Amino acid sequence: MARRACRAPLPLHGVAGALTTLNTGRITLPAACAGMTSRCLDMTRRWTAKREQWGRSICQHAAVADKVAAMAADDFALRAIVHYVSSLVDADKHADVRLEAAIAKLWGTETAWRIIDDTMQIRGGRGFETAQSLKARGELPEPVERFFRDARINTIFEGSTEIMRLFIAREALDPHLKIGSAVINPTLPVKQRVQAALKAAGFYSHWYPARWFSSGLGGAADHIHPTLQSDVHTIHRLSNRLARGLFHAMALNGPSLERKQVLLGKFVDIGAELFVWSCALGHASHLATDSRLNNEKVDRPPRPSSYHHFICGHTTWHPRS
Repeated sequence: MARRACRAPLPLHGVAGALTTLNTGRITLPAACAGMTSRCLDMTRRWTAKREQWGRSICQHAAVADKVAAMAADDFALRAIVHYVSSLVDADKHADVRLEAAIAKLWGTETAWRIIDDTMQIRGGRGFETAQSLKARGELPEPVERFFRDARINTIFEGSTEIMRLFIAREALDPHLKIGSAVINPTLPVKQRVQAALKAAGFYSHWYPARWFSSGLGGAADHIHPTLQSDVHTIHRLSNRLARGLFHAMALNGPSLERKQVLLGKFVDIGAELFVWSCALGHASHLATDSRLNNEKVDRPPRPSSYHHFICGHTTWHPRS
């Protein structure tokens, strides 16, 4: 039997290669969530403008207006991260976007669930009612009840929220583990551990001070609209603070840190918010530049709704970090 020439598939590089296959789902799922959140925002705006309570539209009540504003900010940010992560793949089909895709999946699905939950809350009983029931009564058949059911699974498949936090935390810790794991490995000879300690000391003698006394953003700020550059500097400062906090946690907990899943999850959530905030800034800057607006006409971009929690210091970071 004659052998046919065949082309062997390119090898996947272990776990990293296997995880790369998940990128497609973790990128397309936030995109689907962005479509749903935009629809929810549209339905909510129409409902709050039409529905009246205590003599005025409910959109004029602060409690409802605050929810709608947060929904609009998060919807903008979600579309921004979808554009950014997708553009990375468009630019290079073989780009390693495991971390970016994981953050997009984690933040996108959790945010979409929060937005549909607020949509249900604002619409009240009408939101709980099926579209068919609303249509039978002569009302606009808004499918909020169906969205509510469909959105819940998004935080589970393609990697549950809990698994995403552990995966992202591992990616954040991996560079430090490559440098310092040999130092605390009791199975290695003392000489090898001492050499590893000296190497780690040399690295952190430069890395750690740089997290306190950063030299700036380089040319990154040049690509952002001038009105938005102060936000970029804030993200840079908070990112350094996050890096210090993670390093301090490693120093205090040692190998047991990997078992402190709640603490690691907090670090991941903060990092994800900073990533999303930066994507929102880039997207807003792009829109402003394309429209050729003057500085005075560029509004502050919508930030993730949890922005004020960590900008005001309400985080898990140690006060001295």
